Amino acid sequence: MNGVTDPIRQAESYYHLHLVSDSTGETLISVGRAAAAQYSVKPIEHVYPLVRTHRQLDKAIQSIEEYPGIVLYTLTDPELRNRLKIYCQNNGVPVLSVLAPVVRLFQAYLGGVPEPRVGGQHQLDGEYFRRIDAMNYTVMHDDGQHTDGLEAADVVLLGISRSSKTPTSIYLANRGIKTANIPLVPNLPIPPGLSELKRPLVVGLVASAERVVEIRRNRLLGLNASQPNDSYVDRDAVAEEIAFSRRLCARHGWPVIDVTRRSIEETAAAIIGLLQERRRKMFETTSA
Repeated sequence: MNGVTDPIRQAESYYHLHLVSDSTGETLISVGRAAAAQYSVKPIEHVYPLVRTHRQLDKAIQSIEEYPGIVLYTLTDPELRNRLKIYCQNNGVPVLSVLAPVVRLFQAYLGGVPEPRVGGQHQLDGEYFRRIDAMNYTVMHDDGQHTDGLEAADVVLLGISRSSKTPTSIYLANRGIKTANIPLVPNLPIPPGLSELKRPLVVGLVASAERVVEIRRNRLLGLNASQPNDSYVDRDAVAEEIAFSRRLCARHGWPVIDVTRRSIEETAAAIIGLLQERRRKMFETTSA
């Protein structure tokens, strides 16, 4: 593994990626996919969660032997960890503990010896229940439902149909952020009290007319309800909807995010950045 690309490997259209964890495997999946996304060759994932016994590890090793590839692992049991590592090294299989370098950095800074805990990030603690509470709130306040409870939100998303409000709301809720979303329709009033909200961050989501039309047409085709002449998929009508959204947000001083070329994760990250900046300013104001 000297950094030189193997021409045989480069010519293959796929490779095997083995993810071995003594917890849910979510950390491994995220890291593995983030690294794999840097290459055009696609991985075939083999995920082995909750590996806590030698018998469970046997199944993972058997699969690695049958489908050699890259092995990433998070195992806190030293016997299991060493067994997997030694097997891979003896058989020329690239293997890496994804948390080891990070833990070493923490140890160098904090000192002491870490106390390994299986699935420590998934404990039923306050943070866990905060995410569950946020998810419940978000589902209850999707697509303009229960607008009388918007003051309890952390974030309120505004946007026309097919501007990714709901998936962005769900993603934020999974991060523990209570999120409501409100559909915007030209010539229809916004919910009463929306402009007077004090606690939540209100954000408008917009996209290009071409992108919105494309998504709407695909949705209609999926529902077998395509209506080419309907204003719902008319480019000029959609452009006016978007202009209406921008005017509304400008009038109230609400930030706007163009989601045309953003993934849900990127949109959520931008919103979280705005939320953190808003909270920082509020803290500085109250502590002054």
